[in-house]
Formats: sequence, structure tokens, C-alpha cells
Amino acid sequence: MSQTETTAARTASQAEVRALVERAQGGERDALEELYLLHFDRIYSYLHVTVGNRHDAEDLTTQTFLKMLEAIGRFRFGTAPFSAWLFRIAHNLAMDHFRATKRIQLEDEVPEEGDAEPSAEVEAFHAIGDAGMLDLIEELSPEQKQVLTLKFIFDFSNVEAATVLGKTEGAVKSLQHRALVALQKRLAST
Repeated sequence: MSQTETTAARTASQAEVRALVERAQGGERDALEELYLLHFDRIYSYLHVTVGNRHDAEDLTTQTFLKMLEAIGRFRFGTAPFSAWLFRIAHNLAMDHFRATKRIQLEDEVPEEGDAEPSAEVEAFHAIGDAGMLDLIEELSPEQKQVLTLKFIFDFSNVEAATVLGKTEGAVKSLQHRALVALQKRLAST
């Protein structure tokens, strides 16, 4: 996608998106393609930041748009903006991915004696990495990371972030505040 198309995704008016959604709900393939092009970069970026690797982000982005195709007929305006609805699909898929990954890791991991302490190499790596902001953000809870990602990378409002995460606006504000306080404390201690 070109820079112009990326900029267009950010500047598409609610009325334009609404018209595209209505056409897509009527079965127009061109409208579905346009919605895909308008939202692909942001959905992929969100998933890449959320899951932490390109391969899983690509798979989850594909799944997000497949779910969009399956469910677009059920989308209703007034409950949430279309982009928040689409991000909610992506968020749910990412959470399912984490649950499945955690389940697989728990089944595969057999604790061995002596593994409780990290190696000196791992400790050194973490000490060096602690200086970077991304590393500081990685130490936040998954919910705090998601709130900061939605708010500061994707410029979502509190209401939109709450819709994506399935939380109240107050909960989003609280998560953001706690995340920023935690980051401030970590920065002060480095």
C-alpha cells in the first residue's frame, strides 16, 4: 500500500466509510475491497504490536478480514464506529491466539530442577534492554500495552479503545494512567 493510500485510510470520513459498509452489506465486492484497503495497515500494525511477530500478525490480519466478510451483514451503525468494530475482531483473535499459545506452552513445558534462576546471559540481556522504551513497554501488563498502543499509536479515543477492548471508558483511563505511572517509575530508576 502506498503512502497516499495509507493517508487516505486515516482521512476517510465517517460518511464515506458508512457508504462503503452499506454497499459491502449489499454484496458489492468493490466496497469490500475498499474497506480492506482502508483498514489493512492499521489492523496489521495493531496485531504486529500486539502479538510481536510478523508471521502471526499476517495470519491474524487475514483472519480478521475473513471474519469481517462473514459478519459485515450483522454490523450496525450507532453501536460503534466501523473501525472500532474491526479492531474488536482483531483484538478477539489476538486474545484467542494468546490463549492457544499459552495452552500449547503449558502442555509442552516440563519444569526441570535448576531452571528457576535465569542464566547470567539472560539477566545481562534484560539489563541492557531495559534502557529502551519498547522494552519498558513490554514489561507492562498486556491490557496496559494494548491501551497505550490504541491510544498513542493509532490515535483512538477512550471510547473507541474501550469498544475494542470490551471495557468501560473509565477502565481505559485507569489502565492508561497506571501504565504511564509504571513507565515513569521505570524511567526514573534507569
